[in-house]
Amino acid sequence: MRKLAYLLLFLVSFVSMQAQIANPAKWQTKIEKKSDTEYTITWDGIIQEGWHMYSQHTPDGGPLPTEFIYNNQEGNYELVGAAKESETKTTFNDIFDVDETYFVGPVKLVQDIKLTNQDTPNIQVELAYQVCEEVCISQSNLFVFDLKTLTSVEVKNFEEYTTKTSATESKDSATSETDGALVTNKKEEKRGLFTIFILAFFSGFAALLTPCVFPMIPMTVSFFTKQSKTRAKGIKNAIIYGLSIILIYVILGTIVTAIFGADSLNALSTNVYFNVIFFLLLVVFATSFLGAFEIMLPNSWANKVDSQADRGGIIGILFMALALAIVSFSCTGPIVGTLLVEAASKGGIAPIVGMLGFSLALALPFMLFAMFPGWLNSMPRSGGWLNTVKVSLGFLELALAFKFLSNADLVLQAHWLEREVFLAIWIAIFGAWALYLLGKIKLPHDSPTDSISVGRLFMALLVTTFTIYLVPGLWGAPLKIISGFPPPMTYSESPYGVGGKGGSAGGDAVGVLPDGAKLGAHDIVAFTDYEKGVAYAQSVNKPILLDFTGFACVNCRKMEDYVWSDPSVLSILKNEVVLISLYVDDKKELPENEQYISETTGKKIKTIGNKWSDFQMKNYHANAQPYYIILDSKENRLTEAVGYTPDVDDYKAWLESGVQKVK
Repeated sequence: MRKLAYLLLFLVSFVSMQAQIANPAKWQTKIEKKSDTEYTITWDGIIQEGWHMYSQHTPDGGPLPTEFIYNNQEGNYELVGAAKESETKTTFNDIFDVDETYFVGPVKLVQDIKLTNQDTPNIQVELAYQVCEEVCISQSNLFVFDLKTLTSVEVKNFEEYTTKTSATESKDSATSETDGALVTNKKEEKRGLFTIFILAFFSGFAALLTPCVFPMIPMTVSFFTKQSKTRAKGIKNAIIYGLSIILIYVILGTIVTAIFGADSLNALSTNVYFNVIFFLLLVVFATSFLGAFEIMLPNSWANKVDSQADRGGIIGILFMALALAIVSFSCTGPIVGTLLVEAASKGGIAPIVGMLGFSLALALPFMLFAMFPGWLNSMPRSGGWLNTVKVSLGFLELALAFKFLSNADLVLQAHWLEREVFLAIWIAIFGAWALYLLGKIKLPHDSPTDSISVGRLFMALLVTTFTIYLVPGLWGAPLKIISGFPPPMTYSESPYGVGGKGGSAGGDAVGVLPDGAKLGAHDIVAFTDYEKGVAYAQSVNKPILLDFTGFACVNCRKMEDYVWSDPSVLSILKNEVVLISLYVDDKKELPENEQYISETTGKKIKTIGNKWSDFQMKNYHANAQPYYIILDSKENRLTEAVGYTPDVDDYKAWLESGVQKVK
């Protein structure tokens, strides 16, 4: 039993840590030149709320102090005094039995450097530190400060960094910053795992409230309490049962990740076949939830597993958990399938994180009710309301299915499912759901009733309100609540709303467009060809905003709807920069004479999307979207790249910093 418990605890701890923010500290660095031989290096760190980072003056025997490790074997420079640090606080730590010194608020570290060799190309510093909350995480970040360009970059490996920069230095020395941007994108991807975990956790609770699972809670808990000789034994068995449920689903997520690979799933999110297949799959799931049929695993599987559950001991309990997974598959299968689809589009260990969150919510009630059997008396009785929950999930699955079909249509630019059609379908789905909740529509497994409950009425009012909210979208309303789900305003029969005219979506009407340009979101003049955009920027002497985006990129649409629409940001985008939007999922084929083999991936570049994706990876060592870079008209980098930045003020400040450098 101990071995199983340790294994389960290890899996839960490992995946939980992956689901959290990988590094609670975010760093911005800079280097300033004071004279021909003197420089000042600065680290500015933001520590996640609730976490502590420890000072370089923390005594031995306690938490690990902050430490600077300089790669200076040749003696090219010397440190001028000790590194200065921002405000700290010292308190006594009962666990370590020492005084510990940690930073209060944002961290600022400043070190003065004096060169002894003026031909020194860069300064390499490893910043090692420890941050603690309920657990402690030791981190080591490598920074390279370029003395020629006065730029800084965070890299994983200096040898890898030098290889990449030497391969692209003929393009522009400023590309030495790109690895830092790549690290930022990796961190953003890890932060997305926490969202997957939360969504999966609540999906697990939704699965509990289905006819296949909910009635099994009192039955299973009663079995453990009656069959066990003591209450403590019953609690222990129920906990093992819950942990076994978690183990089964986590193994399922692990198998999915192992089969498809840790990164390849991410590439499927804009694949037409992937989106169409999962549209059909979710329609099948929704139809099952609505009562047309049940998706069930073979009864022979359940019988064989159930027979093994009589063996007793830990093995028997494990088979009982497996029996639950098989028997309840008709209700949990569509939810698990949808979660795996969504997690698959994120890539990495997202399927494992998703299954951990789902199974944790599914297992918790079995463990808690075993510990406190009296709670069973307060549980609502099984009844028709469970089928209402199941049908409601069916409507949600059906609405989500059309998002996948929309992705495929956007990538193909087929214009079959434009914004108005998509919204009309959603209005019909949510309107039907509202009528169902109000009792106006009956489905096969509904129980006869003369009235509806107050809870069901409130839910019906909520769904009706959302349905009415969608209606103005047919006439051009932005519908920011669901930003990123429907196609963008520009992908519609009436881009400016019914009866609207050009320019109403974001400013004054635009005259004759430059060669290679089109009107993008909010009537911003956008180039979709890099060379033509650069040529135009040179002719008007304006900086370039390089926007790596995608037709099916949800976060790209959110940026356009929430951030770009802000008047102060929109003014910059329209008047002070030249926007070049490169769509990495554009499936139009390149002419035969323009197709080539990528130096980065070794694959043949056949489509326009392939070309811009390869361009992004080759020149900026990143493949995430959205991804924004500001260049001057000679294609020199002006700022570090940023990804999804939903805060308007942050994005505006980033834009202004690039524009000001040109001025």
